[in-house]
Amino acid sequence: MRSDFAIARPAPPLAPGEVEIIPGNPATGMLLLCDHASNAIPRELESLGLPPAQLERHIAYDIGAAEMTRAMAQALGAPAVLTNFSRLLIDPNRGLDDPTLVMRLSDGAIVPGNRHIDETGIAERVARYYKPYDAAIDASIAAALAAGHPPAIVSLHSFTPYWKAAARPWHVGVLWDHEGRLAKLVIAALQAESDLVVGDNEPYHGGLPGDTIDRHATRRGLPDALIEIRQDLIATDAAARAWGERLAGIVPPCIEALRAG
Repeated sequence: MRSDFAIARPAPPLAPGEVEIIPGNPATGMLLLCDHASNAIPRELESLGLPPAQLERHIAYDIGAAEMTRAMAQALGAPAVLTNFSRLLIDPNRGLDDPTLVMRLSDGAIVPGNRHIDETGIAERVARYYKPYDAAIDASIAAALAAGHPPAIVSLHSFTPYWKAAARPWHVGVLWDHEGRLAKLVIAALQAESDLVVGDNEPYHGGLPGDTIDRHATRRGLPDALIEIRQDLIATDAAARAWGERLAGIVPPCIEALRAG
């Protein structure tokens, strides 16, 4: 599915906490999300006490996911919503009662700026970062519903090639919860690609109460798929764009098949 709807990329730079919104045609039938698009931290928080190298790791953001999301949106003319803050500040893909909402220790790295954060500090980050992203997603869904096009929610992430020294064999994983109707169609379509090892609810399980999919798709009864690409496959902008364009050819027929029923 392609669209002639004009795409207007937001003018950089956005301040950490401002939401990147890519307008698109709701008739595409989907809304793209990128929860961990950025490693941005406001200057006054002094990188949360971390050295620059730590902010380039997966603990700070999903490497390659933002450019992949933008490329997929561009190819389809689909709307997209992306964060512009590091998951180390607060993780928008967690429920507000999740103990990992603000990480004090992440994959072996102590986060000094989070070590002593209290409930007031967390509430401030919820208001500054988490809530604006949530509200932008709500507004995009509301616009699609008002236009008569209930959107499938497609959330784009990336995962590390190794975890605790164990290699992860999957090129791409698709996560789902409940019946996972759209996700299973996407899994089958990816498995039909001869060069891919595809994870079915790998490298993580899709059931996470209060996460972005739960809040915005499951509770509304909207179809969803969370797609994870291995980070070494999208580590450059060119590779990330190629994957975004590849997914633009794979996902829409799955949505159409689901709706054809």
